[in-house]
Amino acid sequence: MRAAAFCPGHITGFFEICERKDLLSTGSRGAGLCLTLGATSSVVLKDANRQSVRVKINDKEARAEVTKSAVRHLIGKQKVAAQVTTTLDLPQCQGFGMSAAGALSASIAVAKMIGREKHDAYEAAHIAEVENKSGLGDVSALHGGGMTIRQRPGLPPIGRVLRIRGEPEVVLSVMGGPLLTRSVLTNPAKRRAINASGAKKVDEIVRKPTVDELFRLSSEFALETGLASRRIIEAMSAASKLGMASMSMLGNSVFAIGDTTGLKRVLSDFGEVWVCKVDVKGPRII
Repeated sequence: MRAAAFCPGHITGFFEICERKDLLSTGSRGAGLCLTLGATSSVVLKDANRQSVRVKINDKEARAEVTKSAVRHLIGKQKVAAQVTTTLDLPQCQGFGMSAAGALSASIAVAKMIGREKHDAYEAAHIAEVENKSGLGDVSALHGGGMTIRQRPGLPPIGRVLRIRGEPEVVLSVMGGPLLTRSVLTNPAKRRAINASGAKKVDEIVRKPTVDELFRLSSEFALETGLASRRIIEAMSAASKLGMASMSMLGNSVFAIGDTTGLKRVLSDFGEVWVCKVDVKGPRII
């Protein structure tokens, strides 16, 4: 059996860590946007003497623990060999939700083949992200698509996701090495700073759910938490003269909207640049 699926990338602008005993209730409150650049996974399932899950990312054999965990969650005790081949449009560990996109695209393809519901794929990917400490809210946001506010933590319908209107072009720039989400989520001081700033900002954007507010609060969050490096602050400042910009959580990267041509030129001085749009279709079989 073979199936393929695409999952958008996702950027979080600001967030609050919300951990619960139940993994489906665990997640984050926050706001961000889904991207037309993401992950495409092709999955082949074959009967086998014992269960195995192998993953290739961009043509290289990969550990891909989040994807493997999600696939195993779906196939249970079935004796099958699963071969996942994933192509990522954006770099990993840079705040673009590639871990979630890879796991969810693979999960949707697997669910299609074994007769499981699409929601089962969302659950598998969300649980895998939380267990591996590679993310908290990406799968919940991708569930809603577009520009989103995660008002209540956890995977919907436990979590509650609101949508901000609009499908702007987005300019992305990476200006440093990978930033492991786990290293931030397991740091007590950073967790305190994130929650002190993030909780207030979610309440603010719920009262005024606009694109301008998303970027204003995101840039404030990046500065207040101390997560933004000097170089990211410089890039945000330069890009803000041509629109609105902030740091992608959690990565050495910036996302911006406004004068796309100008933003591409300015941000290319800081690092590699990509241009995409906000994705409103969500994860899907292709």
